[in-house]
Amino acid sequence: MHLIETALLLLLAVVVSGSIARITRIALPLVQIALGAAIVLVTGSTVDLEPDIFFLLFLPPLLFLDGWRIPKEDLFRDRAVILELALGLVVFTVVGLGFLIWWMIPEMPLAVAFALAAILSPTDPIAVQAIAARAPIPKRLMHILEGESLLNDATGLTCMRLAIAAASTGAFVLSEAVASFAWLALTGVASGVAVTLAISTAKGWISRRWGEDVGAQILISLLIPFAAYLVAEELHASGILAAVAAGITMSFTERNAVQGQSLAMTRIRRAVVWDTVQFVANGLIFVILGEQMPSIISRAAEVVAGTTRPEVWWLAVYVVAIVAALAALRFVWVWTSLRLTLFRRRHRGPPAKVGLRLTLVMSLAGVRGAITLAGILTVPFVLEDGTPMPARNLAIFLAACVIIVSLLVATFALPRLLKNVELPPEPSHEREEDHGRVAAASAALRAIEDASHAMAEGRPNPDLYSDIASRIMELYRQRIESRTRTDEDDAEAARLSDAVERELRLVGLAAEREELARLARARRLDDETARKLIREVDLLELRYL
Repeated sequence: MHLIETALLLLLAVVVSGSIARITRIALPLVQIALGAAIVLVTGSTVDLEPDIFFLLFLPPLLFLDGWRIPKEDLFRDRAVILELALGLVVFTVVGLGFLIWWMIPEMPLAVAFALAAILSPTDPIAVQAIAARAPIPKRLMHILEGESLLNDATGLTCMRLAIAAASTGAFVLSEAVASFAWLALTGVASGVAVTLAISTAKGWISRRWGEDVGAQILISLLIPFAAYLVAEELHASGILAAVAAGITMSFTERNAVQGQSLAMTRIRRAVVWDTVQFVANGLIFVILGEQMPSIISRAAEVVAGTTRPEVWWLAVYVVAIVAALAALRFVWVWTSLRLTLFRRRHRGPPAKVGLRLTLVMSLAGVRGAITLAGILTVPFVLEDGTPMPARNLAIFLAACVIIVSLLVATFALPRLLKNVELPPEPSHEREEDHGRVAAASAALRAIEDASHAMAEGRPNPDLYSDIASRIMELYRQRIESRTRTDEDDAEAARLSDAVERELRLVGLAAEREELARLARARRLDDETARKLIREVDLLELRYL
């Protein structure tokens, strides 16, 4: 019963945190961390965080959803800079920060210092999105940060595993490290792709043969990331990369087999379910992180007692130095990466200028989050010979504090830096959108005309089918006409007309919903009919939101 009560209290904290964040204008992750700490201080009990269970419950669905929804064209367009940040920056951070920590804290062995640096190197996609909700980040920059954070988790966790193995055994072999990394990455990606393709193929075949169960389809989509993660872990590969690869594969399988793959109702309800899962999991991660903070901070004096600097205030010095080093290393790498990759022109002429503010934005946006905390908690208690792992509690304390400080810095600095930040021009998708609408409308015209002739054949009153088809086809012809104007002024006027029509339709739909609710309250409509009509209005409204 205590576990159930704790879970309900955590969920209540997630619900309340949104309102508090909107009222106080404090970043949502910080509010959730504070609420988690408050729960512990009030109840006196905390959640026993098992890192393996934490990884399994929260990371696969969230990373799967990010891989599923992230725009693939933007991901592939900036693949060079994303890979540089996700791979090169992690290794650069592990080496630079590892030696710094070892120099600052001689009692921490070099291998443990590298392990701490490795788990601090990945950025957290969940934290990045939470920060972006308060300080809107330009789309292209956000896609780069999301792509980086999706991939650098595997790099950082792999480096941490290698460092822990070196600390436990006292040996490090470069060839074995490279082979281990290749196996973790390649097998993880292959597992995610194979599991998703197999489940999607089987699901599509069953749906085409015996029909589609909406609830089952949604449940299958929820289980895919867990299946990919567990298969990869059984093969001693990266479950995180498997979940990301499964999400990316899911988007491609749906794109390549739209017809017969899932019903419209399935897609609508599935999107709502996944939005709820994302909201709950994101919130619980930071609330649980907040729950761990009081116990971690309470051991502050204990973790420095055995060092050459036993004063507690040295812990603050270590945290500030690590955060500053992370920002400096990231700044250097980002500045170099942007100059060499993101802004490189493929035609003659000088490359675009890399602004200092843009580099600062990308540097500070690399916040740390739940992956860092869960990863550092997986550090073993003892070495292979049975002796305690040196400086384990100190590493956990430093990692937790770095998460908090990086969130604070990003929360207060990013909104100011994002004002008037210079970015390379975003490609306009208006022409692609117009082309898609025209192509879809043309296909609809042909289908409606063929269907009306087939329906009217051999039936009484064939003119009825022709009249109805003509009315529907006229709407599609108007859409084609408004989207095929070559004059830019006419095209802009058509888009303005669409915007005005959208606003007026939303006003009309809101009035419909209000009137239906009034009739239901007056008992002039029964509940079932009222729900059906209001749902029709809601579905129409989704088109214009």
